[in-house]
Amino acid sequence: MSDDEEYWVFGYGSLMWRPGFDFVERSSATLHGRRRAFCIYSVHHRGTYERPGLVLGLAPGGAVRGAAYRIAPQAWPEVYAYLLEREQPTETYVEARRAIRLADGRRVESLVFLSDTGHPQWAGALSLERQAELITGAVGLSGPNEDYLRDLVAHLREEGVGDRAMEALLAKVEGGPKTGRALSPG
Repeated sequence: MSDDEEYWVFGYGSLMWRPGFDFVERSSATLHGRRRAFCIYSVHHRGTYERPGLVLGLAPGGAVRGAAYRIAPQAWPEVYAYLLEREQPTETYVEARRAIRLADGRRVESLVFLSDTGHPQWAGALSLERQAELITGAVGLSGPNEDYLRDLVAHLREEGVGDRAMEALLAKVEGGPKTGRALSPG
């Protein structure tokens, strides 16, 4: 690792508002070829094996606006270890390097955690109704799944990111019936 190497991390969910690591630069950024989606069954952070919830992933297709963080080279090993622990408790993501475009037009290579479509926790393209059912009432080690969705939408709004799919899902969750019944992942 040399001091002139650049290390970037791309966040599209909670990393946008709660990175949990030191950085030297933060910028809005866009990743093409992937989209933000509740496409991963959560049995750790926002659900359990008995009552799975859903968490965000980068599903194939589209584009997603998020936040990019430049990490100091000397801090990279610690930040990278932290990210592996945070993002990979059940190994539902594939670590990748992808080109992202920063708000000022620069293109940089960034660490990105893509959804593993072959993982058993991959939920794929669920209907809005099914997503709302899974999110409503699910609770994991990091708290209620509904809070995660609310935090996401609030922070996207603060960042000026219009995400109609997340807005529609929040409206469905907040307007839907509250149930405590167990739901199977499928």
